[in-house]
Amino acid sequence: MRDLRVAVIGAGPAGIYASDILTKQHEGARVDLFDRLPAPYGLVRYGVAPDHPRIKEIIKALRRVLSGDRIRFIGNVDYGTDLDLEQLQEHYDAVIFSTGASSDRPLNIPGIDLDGSFGAADFVSWYDGHPDVPREWPLTARKVAVLGAGNVALDVARMLAKPADEQLTTEIPQNVYDGLKANQATEVHVFARRGPAQLKFSPMEFRELSHSPSIDVIVHEEGFEIDEAGQAAINASKSTKLVVNTLLKYLENEPSGAPHQIHLHLCEAPVEILGEDGRVVGLRTEHQEFNGDATTHGTGEFRDWDVQAVYRAVGYYSSPLRDLPFDDAAGVVPNEAGRVTDVSGEAMPATYVTGWIKRGPVGLIGHTKSDASETIACLLEDLDSLPTPSGGDPDALLRHLLDSGVEITLWDHWERLDAHEIALGESAGRERVKVVSREDMIAAGRAYAEDLAS
Repeated sequence: MRDLRVAVIGAGPAGIYASDILTKQHEGARVDLFDRLPAPYGLVRYGVAPDHPRIKEIIKALRRVLSGDRIRFIGNVDYGTDLDLEQLQEHYDAVIFSTGASSDRPLNIPGIDLDGSFGAADFVSWYDGHPDVPREWPLTARKVAVLGAGNVALDVARMLAKPADEQLTTEIPQNVYDGLKANQATEVHVFARRGPAQLKFSPMEFRELSHSPSIDVIVHEEGFEIDEAGQAAINASKSTKLVVNTLLKYLENEPSGAPHQIHLHLCEAPVEILGEDGRVVGLRTEHQEFNGDATTHGTGEFRDWDVQAVYRAVGYYSSPLRDLPFDDAAGVVPNEAGRVTDVSGEAMPATYVTGWIKRGPVGLIGHTKSDASETIACLLEDLDSLPTPSGGDPDALLRHLLDSGVEITLWDHWERLDAHEIALGESAGRERVKVVSREDMIAAGRAYAEDLAS
């Protein structure tokens, strides 16, 4: 097969898996893996709660891939600003987009824009030390609502309820610790539209919700309904059964009097965020009943909840990409098995997608791997028809970026930053302390090498 130069845009798990599969299946393939952040790993670094280090174990596998000599990490390059599709296609045989989904899916209910109404993705980015979000977060509400029935809702609820000092074993930076230390929340209310069998929590993460001695988990009986479709789902899925069993244990437990509480309300759909003087003062929900097929309908029975902040965790949403079509309703780039399709439904030459930008923000790591395999299979099927790039050496593109003032970070820069964060952690008795600002990340990736040499 002909030698192959491929650009992958997005250095999270989807992009890394695609790069790994391609280089394993094509001996002449080389990949340049671009990311808009100075560090790799995407949502594994910036979307996983800091008190779930086991999930971050995946970084070890991703690191092994990026250490390969035929995959080159190129960070701090923003597609759409520093690069466009035409430039990439001048220098590469094909381009794969794996930019994921990092924004909040919209929730169109009255009051959603009030002060005190937040997207969960923004909050996650804050407590994970993302360089592009503010360093402070308003945590003055004593009673908080979290809307959603997935793991992100659990993470948000737990981070709001858990005392800051219990996070000192994690990698949180100082600004996040300071913010959590000032947190006023004592009650966190999680609202799910449907019943026990439709919760999307991971069993282990749901069990761990009560592991803090400072938190009581309280499940309310109202809405604890399992219809025939729900029972069938429980019978068909071990994961669903484990979640429901944990739910029953929480339901039976007597509160211990812990200073913080997480309340779980089932079959309650948010219909309005209540405001006064532009700020959140409550949440209105409508009680739901099952239709017999796992769907629900509103009963006309409304309830107002006394909360001062609302976090919506109703799903992630991808951002449109320059030069590519975008399906606003689905939040994906239109494609057929990973081949990007234009407005007429025809495949765009040498242009592919994988991961959440391809299929939407659903599925776990296993889905991401199979998704990447499908996309790479299509690319290799198209190999003979891929146009030969006119720009020749991809290093010319990197020189252009450097000449344009883009502060590129490469793999050795990341390794220095990585070592620097680990060193910060050692001085605090932790495995790592994350560096937050983009400027500090870039500087640490360069200066730490000088520290080692001195």
